[in-house]
Amino acid sequence: MKRTFTKILVAMLLSAASACNYLDMIPDNVATLDHAFNERTQARKFLFTCYSFMPKTGSPSGDPAMLGGDELWWAVARADRMWGIARGEQSVINPIGSQLERLYQGIRNCNIFLENIDRVPDMTEVEKRQWAAEIKFLKAYYHFYLVRMYGPIPLIRENLPISADPETVQVSRESIEDCFDYIITLIDEAIKDLPLTVEDPTQDAGRVDKIAAISIKAKITVYAASPLFNGNSDQAGLANPDGTPLFNTEYSEEKWARAAAACKQAIDLCHSAGKSLYEFGSTYLQYALTDTISTQLSLRNVLSPSVRGWNEEMLWANTNSMASRNFQLLIFPAMETLTGTTSLRGELSPPLKIAEMFYTHHGVPITEDKTWDYLNRYALRTAGSDDRLYIREGYTTASLHFDREPRFYASIGFDGGIWYGHGNYDDRAPGSLFNIEARGGQRNSISSQASTITGYFLKKLNHFENVARLNNSVSIHEYPWPLIRLADLYLLYAESLNESEGPQADVYLYLNKVRTRAGLPTVESAWTTFSTQPEKYTTKAGLREIIRHERLNELAFEGQRFWDLRRWKEATNELNQTIRGWDGFQADPADYYRPVVLFNQTFSTKDYFWPFDENTIIKNKNLVQNLGW
Repeated sequence: MKRTFTKILVAMLLSAASACNYLDMIPDNVATLDHAFNERTQARKFLFTCYSFMPKTGSPSGDPAMLGGDELWWAVARADRMWGIARGEQSVINPIGSQLERLYQGIRNCNIFLENIDRVPDMTEVEKRQWAAEIKFLKAYYHFYLVRMYGPIPLIRENLPISADPETVQVSRESIEDCFDYIITLIDEAIKDLPLTVEDPTQDAGRVDKIAAISIKAKITVYAASPLFNGNSDQAGLANPDGTPLFNTEYSEEKWARAAAACKQAIDLCHSAGKSLYEFGSTYLQYALTDTISTQLSLRNVLSPSVRGWNEEMLWANTNSMASRNFQLLIFPAMETLTGTTSLRGELSPPLKIAEMFYTHHGVPITEDKTWDYLNRYALRTAGSDDRLYIREGYTTASLHFDREPRFYASIGFDGGIWYGHGNYDDRAPGSLFNIEARGGQRNSISSQASTITGYFLKKLNHFENVARLNNSVSIHEYPWPLIRLADLYLLYAESLNESEGPQADVYLYLNKVRTRAGLPTVESAWTTFSTQPEKYTTKAGLREIIRHERLNELAFEGQRFWDLRRWKEATNELNQTIRGWDGFQADPADYYRPVVLFNQTFSTKDYFWPFDENTIIKNKNLVQNLGW
């Protein structure tokens, strides 16, 4: 009976799977489980089917981290369902962005693979163990993705047989401690049999190797130690029907120590494999670039290197989710000679609060820099010759756009701002580079086709070699969506070490590695010299705030802010603010540079976790709903 159920399940799930690149290798008309594992070729197809359940990342319509928070905003006319999370429209009826059914299907497929891989006759034992290790990791990752969304979940260690009685099928949620322990144990089992790096990146980029597994494990241990999961008293009332509590509300500093050890272990392995922070190769282009543009390209292209393929910083990317042509057209503004290109949209807009998030050029927040005029940040200022690589010389824009850190200019486009690349690569020729115009009546105004609702544009994710032409031909460089890179790992280590031991040498070392690549002075130098709070970096609480801010700046628009604000339990602060932008209908700078409210966001404690669909709760009496839903 169990075999019959499994055959039906395989046929059903495999027919529904979809993928790209090596994931295209989905079994065709696999009618029986025996056939799926009767030879290596078929088993390999099943392996890639398990990968095909990877959640979509970097997609406005598929990834809640893109439009579900406060990092990007959209015009109402272009409303997307995932954007409903940001607008407070989540519901127990068909919850927005739910991954429950799909990921549990993926987990079931992983279990089927693990139950049957040993039966394949024409594979070596070493290869069987490697493939099984990949699937153990995927099974763990799918469980983690669900934990991150829902909190405690039912763990599917093995598939239930068709003969299971109704009571057995009524699965319960397991405690958050058991969930994390199980996930990390699975990854530890996988790491032992994975290769250090993928042997053939041309064919198998995106498959799990030891570097990917140990890095994701480190990230998961940080989540387990974070306030949302570590001593969260808000979840004290969440319990199974039998009264078993699902959250341990007692805070444990030891979890941060374990996280720090896991991060350091991952960093050491990455270094031994030659991983390092990406820096743009100045010899790639025919032009001898200025240090200003080279630094910006190191920051902007860390996700999408000029040389096709992986770069030295990427630890794992989702080849099932590309920064696609359609997505990049959505963030591609019109520039001078590109005005007539109707494919360009420039619609996904960073709000004013994100523009204000980035540091000054001294490497401290704009609210703290004692040399930077915060109170007059919206006053008008005209760019001079010294500003020409940031803002068009002679252009009048807001003071907010002057004297900012390189990550600001690498990540965001704004009215008057230089947009390097896209066919113009000589940064030394005066006036040669493109710039943005976004005021009323200009080519990117709110009333134009390529419009922004906030006055800002998403530059970081638009490949600098994309080129648009007047004949409406646009060349787009697609790239796989990054899931974790070395800078992310460095900052996770700094965070964990500060939480477990307080300020110390290694915290500053790895924090400053990220800052140095970003063209910023060290934390010690920046705060001592320029901050109104010069002692801030010497205390655990102050350094915590600095590290968190560094993550938000370094990983902006990569789908990290959405989850970080939740795990820190800071979403109730950040997502209860107004979404603001410039007055986009105004042509005169004095009128345009007046902040206007676009939306009043609200976020309550219940929003930290997704609701289970009410039909699921009705069908399974043992599955309790998340608090507040």
